[in-house]
Amino acid sequence: MVIFSRALAVVVILCVGGTSSAFGQALPNKYRLVDDWAKLPGGREMGAVGDLEPDVDGLHLWAVIRCDLATPEDFGRECLNSDLDTVFRFDPDGNVVESFGGGMFIWPHGLDVDADGNVWVTDGYFLNSSPEGTRGHQVIKFSPSGEVLLTLGTPGQAGGGTTHLNAPSDVVVADNGDIFVADGHSVGRSDRGNNRIVRFSPDGTYMAEWGQTGYAPGEFRGVHAIAMDNDGRLFVADRSNNRIQIFDQAGTFIAQWTQFGRPSGIAFDQHGRIYVADSESDDIQNPGYAMGIRIDNARTGWVDEFILYPWGDPRSMQGNGAEFVAVDRDGNLYGGEPSPRKLQKYVRVRP
Repeated sequence: MVIFSRALAVVVILCVGGTSSAFGQALPNKYRLVDDWAKLPGGREMGAVGDLEPDVDGLHLWAVIRCDLATPEDFGRECLNSDLDTVFRFDPDGNVVESFGGGMFIWPHGLDVDADGNVWVTDGYFLNSSPEGTRGHQVIKFSPSGEVLLTLGTPGQAGGGTTHLNAPSDVVVADNGDIFVADGHSVGRSDRGNNRIVRFSPDGTYMAEWGQTGYAPGEFRGVHAIAMDNDGRLFVADRSNNRIQIFDQAGTFIAQWTQFGRPSGIAFDQHGRIYVADSESDDIQNPGYAMGIRIDNARTGWVDEFILYPWGDPRSMQGNGAEFVAVDRDGNLYGGEPSPRKLQKYVRVRP
């Protein structure tokens, strides 16, 4: 009976994903944009915004902000020669109340906040050769004040197995402390990297892994984000395969959802709603879908709201919409935009 239910769910959900016209302007947008919400101290200009997550209080927001981009050639290594802070905590008014991480990353990317308020950040550096030094190919656990508590991976060395990572995209920590790492980021190079999910114990001991490059269930092409719903299921943004894959914590495949376009970021609220950022759909990479944030019930998979991002172009460095998404306890949304370097806040419009 369980097997039948899962199979039926996949069939229904794939049918939903097939009607691409339902995922454009026809769906309601129940949010308004708050202009110029995030403010960096000391007149610092906003860098490319990576992943973001509410703090344990549900009101403050943690976010990754990369260092200054001197030239387009620096893309993917903005913080290589910089000591600027890269991890920021914002208050509800968009003011920075804590920052750290300077000199520790090449390309900070993914972020999670565990039940104790500790902040986990991945270094998604993905270029072919690793520079000498102590940065890159790591996941770092910080205390809320920025003390380094744990590191996963071998700094400056890309690889696989039990001790190395290769451009880890994202991380999520379960309630029992187990750590799940989406490894790794490919940026269009979906045939490179590990394309796997790695599970570690709370003390950082390697436990298990699943996944490889491919198209079948349990295989990935550009594993970009990982998140956990209220039932403990793992949702993986398999971006270059234009789908979300859902697993239990042992790595057993449950379903794949294709109705979210080309997913880059995933978040959940306490009411069982899922929020998915699609930063790359266009008529070339994913015809019929538009960039924006899709919202639905995490159990049924029916998309019923859509925040359209109409002015971006994923083929241009000028803008590609929200690549990361978060939701606070009041239902406000936050979009992290690497290009054009914005941390957006969306407030739900009350009827």
